[in-house]
Amino acid sequence: MQQLDWFIVAGFFFILLIGALKTRKYTKSVSGFLAAERCGGRYIISMANAMAGLGVISLVYWFEMYHEAGFTAYWWGSMTEPALIILALSGFVYYRFRQTRALTLAQFFEMRYSRNFRVFAGLIAYVSGIINFGIFPAVGARFFIALCGLPNTFTLLGFEIQTFVALIAGLLSISLLFTFLGGHIAVMVTDFLQGAFTNIVFILIIFFLLYQIRWERMAEVMLTVESGKSLVDPFDTGEQSHFNIWYYVISVAIVFYSVMGWQGTQGYYCCAKNAHEAKMANILNYWRFRVLLVITIITPIAVRTVLHHPDFSQDATVISQSIDSLQIANAEELETLRTQLRTPYALAAMLPSGLLGLMCAAILAAFISTHDTYLHSWGSIFVQDVILPFRKKSLTPRQHMWLLRASIFGVAVYIFCFSLLFRQTQFIAMFCAITASVFIGGAGSVIIGGLYWKHGSTPAAWAAMICGMSLSLGGIILGKVWPDVPLTGQEMTFLAIVCSIGVYIFISILGPAHNHNMDRLLHRHKYAIEGEDPLPERDTRSWLERLGIDPEFTGWDRFVTFISVGWPIVWVAIFIAGICWYIIRKAQGNDISDTTWLNFWHAFTWVLIVSSVAITIWFIIGGIKDLRYLFRKLGSSAVDEKDDGRILDDNDDEGLESSIPSS
Repeated sequence: MQQLDWFIVAGFFFILLIGALKTRKYTKSVSGFLAAERCGGRYIISMANAMAGLGVISLVYWFEMYHEAGFTAYWWGSMTEPALIILALSGFVYYRFRQTRALTLAQFFEMRYSRNFRVFAGLIAYVSGIINFGIFPAVGARFFIALCGLPNTFTLLGFEIQTFVALIAGLLSISLLFTFLGGHIAVMVTDFLQGAFTNIVFILIIFFLLYQIRWERMAEVMLTVESGKSLVDPFDTGEQSHFNIWYYVISVAIVFYSVMGWQGTQGYYCCAKNAHEAKMANILNYWRFRVLLVITIITPIAVRTVLHHPDFSQDATVISQSIDSLQIANAEELETLRTQLRTPYALAAMLPSGLLGLMCAAILAAFISTHDTYLHSWGSIFVQDVILPFRKKSLTPRQHMWLLRASIFGVAVYIFCFSLLFRQTQFIAMFCAITASVFIGGAGSVIIGGLYWKHGSTPAAWAAMICGMSLSLGGIILGKVWPDVPLTGQEMTFLAIVCSIGVYIFISILGPAHNHNMDRLLHRHKYAIEGEDPLPERDTRSWLERLGIDPEFTGWDRFVTFISVGWPIVWVAIFIAGICWYIIRKAQGNDISDTTWLNFWHAFTWVLIVSSVAITIWFIIGGIKDLRYLFRKLGSSAVDEKDDGRILDDNDDEGLESSIPSS
């Protein structure tokens, strides 16, 4: 890192700080702190939400996967594309949840089931979330140290301080500052700015890597792997022990089941202007993923090329020396860290000054965006769903927001300590899958059943949640006691899901009859909220309406939707054609050559790059318009002190009513 690089990082941080400070005067209420007064537009939500879900840990997650599996990981991951099409068009879960106007998922649970279940589910979400969140600072700090070439220790006022500890504390402090200043308003605004910046930087990095390393060299290295672990031929991956075909088959089921189940970015689930805007934001989310896909696929393949191609032997030696310098006593942990830090050490050796500074600024953005969002989410859930239901007397908005800040600070202290003490010995993808499933394993059936099935009962919700949680915890314990257990974290998650669904349906059907007032829950018909009432339902619907493109869609909405689902439809057609071609060739006693696959992936890479440039320009323009609307609306809207996540009316056995106003 040269002076120019540090100047870039500092300048970018200064811009973010200005953005966060600008939001402070708009945070006047609890609903503003929690959900930006429900003023979010589709572009700012989709870009900020995607950036919040990115994070350094997500980059490391994808770098690990694509370094081991190459392009084949994306091929088999394409099995989720049909699921994404259905979810995007239908607004599955997102639309109905926004109709409830709940500020947290567990608040919806109280509306739909009971107050005790809200507290129980909120506590499970909180505990599983902060355990999952606990490794984020450590992974991010180590990545940053490796990329910037920082020393292991430094001296301050005569004391020797570990850089790792100081960096975690410093980066968490920045994330806390942004969250404290403006709650979810500040989180959403700064995450959008960071998303726009990282998009541009990632595209520049990819152009540089392809220019410097060349596709021809990448191709040579990709062809040198052993049989059964191909990086280009998806039908030659039988020896992949982790990211094999079954990993992606299970992912398809999880895509449907886990919609909104993970609460790390829960503020984005309830901050849209209305239910239709939430649906459009979800449709646009898949475009944002295409941009991230470029950096996560090309970078690890480029790193693999530098490490193994003879033309880069000098750089490979420098990178290997950096990796070998890691001083970790535990052999399993050392191997895990070598895998995680391979990419940042390589980028530090490969990128020139200026571009390295931009990459470090982008990594800083990825760290802050995830941590401020997750701190806000888990801190809010603890207050809203564990503490608030027990209070008989309401808090003033000022007291409520300071309690939220105190809870957020507590989460930061916990993950700081957890990162220093925990020893990670497995792929991040596997760790995240099993820890997240502690809540998601049971929550998926409770969410879907609660929003779409009026007969789903409270006893069924309790049983499903306990079942999913117990199986997931059992998987964690089993993995520690029996390291060679034949089930991966992904497979344990799937087992928890199947059992939870069965329990929810079984108890709802066999238990006492229950018919929930869904119109009241979703604010439909006579319970409608002025200004948010969707178009009335009709007996006859066109084929477009049956696909999910209802009369709420404007002409522009329809155009955006058609092009948004066009890519996955085309890719699914290519995926099916590829499988058919493979079967035909195999029947003839031939295989599709690796050269053919390489040519296909080369074309695919450039399609991704060109589309990423267009998507970045499109979303930045749309996001700027949404920012203007956000600040204009926040400046003119009246504060409603009752809109704080409490449930006031509990004298109706058909369902509880939120404390939101009627207009």
